[in-house]
Amino acid sequence: MDKEFSGFLRIYLNEEQAYDNTGYLRPTLMSFNDSYVQMIREGFTEIIRDKNFGTAEYERLTNIEFPDYDSLQQYLLDMYSYLFQDAITQPLPPA
Repeated sequence: MDKEFSGFLRIYLNEEQAYDNTGYLRPTLMSFNDSYVQMIREGFTEIIRDKNFGTAEYERLTNIEFPDYDSLQQYLLDMYSYLFQDAITQPLPPA
């Protein structure tokens, strides 16, 4: 995992920030240069495809616990859709 991508997760998807779905995350990300945005896109693609990236690794980076691998995968897919596709609202991690 790229150091800058893990930093993005720590900063923008940590337990304090991830529950704020007021709509700032996508515009914030898109305000960075294109190469950074592309690196974040590739980072999401990598962890979604990586069967070894699981709930423990995500919790270590963000301090957010997911009940199982499938719920984490769905959250990551939904976040990718929000950031890079046409999803209207930012997904929330489990309460």
